Amino acid sequence: MGFDARVLLDSQSPAGVRLTTLQVTFPRFVLSEFNTHRTFSRNSASSRAIPTSKLLERVLNDPVLPVEWGRNQQGMSAGEELTHEDADRAKAVWLAAMHDAIARVKEMQHFRVHKQIINRLLEPFMWHTVIVTATEWENFFELRCSPNAQPEIRVAAELMREAMRESAPVTIANGDWHLPLVQSDEQTLDIETRKKISAARCARVSYLTHDGKRDVEKDIELCERLRTDRHLSPFEHVAMAAADTGFHANFRGWVQMRAEIETAGSLAGTR
Repeated sequence: MGFDARVLLDSQSPAGVRLTTLQVTFPRFVLSEFNTHRTFSRNSASSRAIPTSKLLERVLNDPVLPVEWGRNQQGMSAGEELTHEDADRAKAVWLAAMHDAIARVKEMQHFRVHKQIINRLLEPFMWHTVIVTATEWENFFELRCSPNAQPEIRVAAELMREAMRESAPVTIANGDWHLPLVQSDEQTLDIETRKKISAARCARVSYLTHDGKRDVEKDIELCERLRTDRHLSPFEHVAMAAADTGFHANFRGWVQMRAEIETAGSLAGTR
């Protein structure tokens, strides 16, 4: 799998506010650092949702290794890189830890421990995919593209910054919608259907099946299930261009579909 960042949709409101959705892949062990950025709306591939057999195959075929083997020192950043010989030794120990985790996972599979438990042992060695949407990126790039950032999140942030630099946002009218993962041949569908399938496909990163697999009926089904169960984060990626540049939740100049759902829920609760 490896490091990757690509723009899924890049929109600009008439007021000049850019809203960008990216799909990003990086090592699972830096997810917590990525998640500290509260201006981001994100949906993430879930260790709980993927069958253990698939995760085992992915880890064996494409394990995550540290980008750099730095020498220990005081502070959060490593010192100079280890010698070639020591780095090779460190890599061998890392891979031994991976094979030990795999052995323990297989052992627990024999007595049917649920995947939401045993899959966690594989996380340090897994690649992780996130769909992220935001209007505010400056602080993230300042912190995570810094030489002081952990190398694994720095590589991802630099790829994200480059992907955005190479992308040209498309200006849309007030009241029009930013709809990630809705394809060009689906633009004739009514807007409510497009909103639903966009939210559902952003949610499907949790199962890693959205890419290249389209079924509008199943998308609508998933959307309704998410709405009913109050799993509302996927509805944040779907957003309407506003006339102003003020903040609406964590987006500036854009109003999320989530706000519609929460408002409708509040009104229903008062009847």
